[in-house]
Amino acid sequence: MAFIAEPLARLIGEFNKLPGIGPKSAQRLTYYLLRSPDEEAKALAEAILALKEKIRLCSVCFNITDCEPCPICQDRERDHSKICVVEKPSDILPLERTGKYRGVYHVLHGAISPAQGISPKELRIEELLSRLQDGSVTEVILATNPNLEGEATAMYLRRMILPLGIRISRLARGLPFGAELEYADDVTLSQALEGRQEF
Repeated sequence: MAFIAEPLARLIGEFNKLPGIGPKSAQRLTYYLLRSPDEEAKALAEAILALKEKIRLCSVCFNITDCEPCPICQDRERDHSKICVVEKPSDILPLERTGKYRGVYHVLHGAISPAQGISPKELRIEELLSRLQDGSVTEVILATNPNLEGEATAMYLRRMILPLGIRISRLARGLPFGAELEYADDVTLSQALEGRQEF
């Protein structure tokens, strides 16, 4: 990119490092910012800096937050006897959008994956087990992803939590709303059959 000004090439390169942003999208974003008012570009730069400077992990649930503890852990209206275990902070957003869950969370920051060298020690499992020691938690909901790593993590957590006498549940899996049976894979259909409910 010798024919492009260095600051332009640098920003294109930085945008291109972001997930889902290819070279053309990186160029479009860069030229958009170049044409935008100075205030807009400065606001974006300040938002990125604030993200890196002010965001930390909640000491209770390990969700990302800018206060201690996070707003969910602070909320006395939530049911603190239920903990929903998720792999990533971004997994909380879709659960919250449903408006159906009023308990608290615990973020593992990954899933067990021997192929990627991620063992239980790299996850926030010890911290979860510490939260369960005082007897105030009555249910742990395992909301790990329905893939090989998520299943391995859920099975490991089940094995660790079972001796504590706490109810363990797993998010139901099966056919998504609007799906057609003929296009469903065998695993999804099996899970839908096993998780069937009284009608």
